[in-house]
Amino acid sequence: MQIKLSLNKGLSREFEIVIDAGEVEKRTVEKLTEISKTAKMPGFRPGKIPLSVVKTRYGDQSKGEVIQAMLDEAAREAIDANDLNLASQPSLDITAYEDGKNLEAKLKCEVLPEIDLPNITEMSIERPTLPLDEKEVKGTMQRLAQENSPTEKAKKGYKAVLGDVVIIDFEGSIDGVPFEGGAAKGHSLELGSNSFIPGFEEGLLGSKAGDTKNVDVPFPENYQASHLAGKQAVFAVSINEVRIKGKPVLDDALAEKLGFDKLTALEEAVRGQLSAQHQPALRQLVKKNILDQLNEYANFDVPQTLLDSEYDVVAKSIKSEQGINNDHDHDSEDNHSEKNNADEGLDDETKNEALEIATRRVRLGLMLTEIGRSNEIKVSEEDTKRAIFEQAKKYPGQEKQIIEYYQKNPEATQQLAGPLFEDKVIDYVLELAKVTDVETDISALYGSQEDSGKEDLKKSAKKKTKVKPKSKLGKSASSAEKKKQVKKKATNKSNVSRKNDTSAVKKVSKKLATKKSANKKASKK
Repeated sequence: MQIKLSLNKGLSREFEIVIDAGEVEKRTVEKLTEISKTAKMPGFRPGKIPLSVVKTRYGDQSKGEVIQAMLDEAAREAIDANDLNLASQPSLDITAYEDGKNLEAKLKCEVLPEIDLPNITEMSIERPTLPLDEKEVKGTMQRLAQENSPTEKAKKGYKAVLGDVVIIDFEGSIDGVPFEGGAAKGHSLELGSNSFIPGFEEGLLGSKAGDTKNVDVPFPENYQASHLAGKQAVFAVSINEVRIKGKPVLDDALAEKLGFDKLTALEEAVRGQLSAQHQPALRQLVKKNILDQLNEYANFDVPQTLLDSEYDVVAKSIKSEQGINNDHDHDSEDNHSEKNNADEGLDDETKNEALEIATRRVRLGLMLTEIGRSNEIKVSEEDTKRAIFEQAKKYPGQEKQIIEYYQKNPEATQQLAGPLFEDKVIDYVLELAKVTDVETDISALYGSQEDSGKEDLKKSAKKKTKVKPKSKLGKSASSAEKKKQVKKKATNKSNVSRKNDTSAVKKVSKKLATKKSANKKASKK
């Protein structure tokens, strides 16, 4: 067996492999001899089958297995002898082979670049902080008091207005036929709470205790129950009682109603949740600051296979956002590959932008991976289990099925490891670097993620946080409204170039996680 390095350029390596025909034949005979000892064939006793007969039956299969095993051996030898740190699965192709002649093959692979990491202890990172807005705390407490104000029975003949609570019986029907879920008795409804379909609460304004009325309202076109969406309904309503809300009171009774011992405990919970709802955005911004600094040191070549993969992802995202669809091209006679079609329809400027984004992502992914590797940062089995349980908690009532899904799908479990690894590396950098806390505000915090441009490669933080200490307290009105306004202004902007840099870490980490198996199974095509 001969192995010769034929290409050593950049991150690309190629080897020419020659396997002696005599050695192939020798190993094939040895394999057939072993088979003859246990093979069962009609007319022959076990172990007494002539080698020529065994060769007729198993010759081609045995030779194929021998050749595959020898190619595996050659690939491992080439990789190990040259101490190659593979970036992706190598390819091994037979270039020449005839019976009785030497077999010739070519091994192609890419190696990971040498990465000079910065001295993390000398990095200066700005960590944004968002001081708690006392007005927001006060407003939230007042809103909770308003929503949970005590009520008193209205005097006879009183007509209900917005903010009053009516105790009603109702039954809904469509074309005279009652529908499932459309009836209730003794239901307490605050007029103006928008808890019913549009028009229903308005139809009860001016009602008095003892009134009965029909409320005609259409279900919204986008109603979640598709069999009701867009249909005209009639609700027969009986008003049993009208109750007037009293003055909002912030006291221990309110706290107890919401599941807390004292008012101070309720306020503490509100403060904690108002602060926590901005943590994802703050975390995302400090990640941006870290990645921006690491990018200044990212001047190494990137493996073409990783770059091509990430470029396709970026190009497809841009096409999707621009409404470009080339799916039909995959069925054309020339049968272009998905890779060749990924950026079809994009102009040269956009292609260059996609390449710039993809290159940065892969470099940053490799850098974070190298920081983790060189500092022995790992995702433990316990870390993964916790992540699975967190995923399961998102699906109440289906926790068992979600956990079983991850247990049966190692690849899905591995996808959870990427974000965990990323967070551990980011925390490691924050622990060692010179970190300066810098105050920001809501507009700057969320606006920076929308307007950072392609250099930042960030997504806007779009998750809405609910205020839920021990019991359901409702939404944080002021901050949620501010964020909504900031986001609304940005909806007309393209977000493709602001995809999260660190998403590349998840992909790169996942690919590099299979590197060891690639070294062991290098001959797979």
